[in-house]
Amino acid sequence: MSIFIRAYAKINWSLSVRGMRPDGYHELDMLMQRIELCDELVFERARRITLEVDGQRLPGGDRNLVTRAAQALNDALGKHMGAHITLKKRIPARAGLGGGSADCAAALLALNKLWNLRLPIKTLTQLGLRLGADVPFCLQNGLCRAQGVGEILTPMPDAPSIPLVMLTPGGGLSTPSVFRAWDACGRPSTDADIPALALALAEGDLARAQLLSHNDLETPAIQLMPEIRSWKERLRALGAPCVRMSGSGSTVFAAFNNAADARAAAAQIPGAILTRTLLETDFEEI
Repeated sequence: MSIFIRAYAKINWSLSVRGMRPDGYHELDMLMQRIELCDELVFERARRITLEVDGQRLPGGDRNLVTRAAQALNDALGKHMGAHITLKKRIPARAGLGGGSADCAAALLALNKLWNLRLPIKTLTQLGLRLGADVPFCLQNGLCRAQGVGEILTPMPDAPSIPLVMLTPGGGLSTPSVFRAWDACGRPSTDADIPALALALAEGDLARAQLLSHNDLETPAIQLMPEIRSWKERLRALGAPCVRMSGSGSTVFAAFNNAADARAAAAQIPGAILTRTLLETDFEEI
């Protein structure tokens, strides 16, 4: 038996840093949505847990979120199940797109079925949170508000599928480095009206979405990698009504009103990724 599953990247339409928690994590308030760009994973029964990566070298053993997800399921149930996992990477690393978390969530879902564990999504979400703050979101579909460290999820009205053009300057950024730079800035958090932003997206009003969205981490990320600002300006000049950095960067994405405009813009940027946001109805059960 084998199981094929796609692990979808995410974008942050908005990200506010609410402060530092006693446990050292940052309290966040975000609006996130999954996108069509994805990794692909195949899971097959085996005597032990092994991971084969095609297209990008990733850490193995307990340093990789996919194998850590498998081990977390075994540990939680007191089992010693095995699987051979093949991972085809398409989501850039260190990009603010949640690639590692998406792969981790996909592993939890696929192994739950491969091993016939029949664990409810609530249990998988609890296990996922121990592995990464974005994993609970990656177990959901559609447009969501994420609060806390990312574990408090509130589904929002679904927006239409929105064409996107993305690029990742400088090979990505380290998330801890960006948060350290944020802490050093001493800047106040910017409040975003998440419900109003979600409504603007649902209505397809990208110009209003630009005004309502914000990413507190853009300032420290640009300090570490100034070309992020240059690419934002370039995408705006190509006619994108909404341009934002995703997560802790370095990916910059531009939202367009139609696919033709997005294709025309992507054609002028070597290495740009053309994709779209996903609706709740775009997902299938594995």
